[in-house]
Amino acid sequence: MINWNEIDTVLLDMDGTLLDLHFDNYFWLTHLPKRYAETYGVDESEAMAKLEAHIKAHEGTLKWYCLEFWSESLGLDIRKLKEEVQHKIQIRPFVVEFLQALKAQNKRLVLITNAHPQSLDLKLEITAIDQWLHMVISSHEFQQPKEAQEFWQALQEREPFDPERTLFVDDTLRVLDSAREFGIRHLLCLHQPDSQREHRQITEYPAIHHFDEVMPR
Repeated sequence: MINWNEIDTVLLDMDGTLLDLHFDNYFWLTHLPKRYAETYGVDESEAMAKLEAHIKAHEGTLKWYCLEFWSESLGLDIRKLKEEVQHKIQIRPFVVEFLQALKAQNKRLVLITNAHPQSLDLKLEITAIDQWLHMVISSHEFQQPKEAQEFWQALQEREPFDPERTLFVDDTLRVLDSAREFGIRHLLCLHQPDSQREHRQITEYPAIHHFDEVMPR
């Protein structure tokens, strides 16, 4: 699936790629509605309906990923609420072995995430995956999400890479579409970003279940 001799730089998403997306889905779809309902004295179905409408309105924008925006909008300390369920933050299978193998082959490893810096810091504290990475970049630094071409332009200025010799791995199709538009040649998706949800059938891009399927030899 991947000819590693053709790749110098590996750009990696975090949530749903290196880390199990179950934490994020559980937080936004279960824990936050529960705590919102408790705080404002409404039932959980009403809380869920309000949150779903709010979240849907900002999907794919930088606000959608911004903890400060949600804290202000909902009147809740989102970072603190995330810490209540931080035990659910988990590294996906074979990720550590994959990063170690790539580093041994002198590939440039860069984490690029739409996660807010507060969320990113919490996840790095728990997982320490940054010990195998050369650079960690949140799209909030550029004020543009990965869905925008401006993100990729800013990324290339910060972290020069040859799109022809770069692999980008992400679990979100609209982000992979944006990377393809920018000219990144090697693209890879994940069939099951959330370990507690069913396997997705991805046809738009090459896709794997776990990183052992593309481990460099």
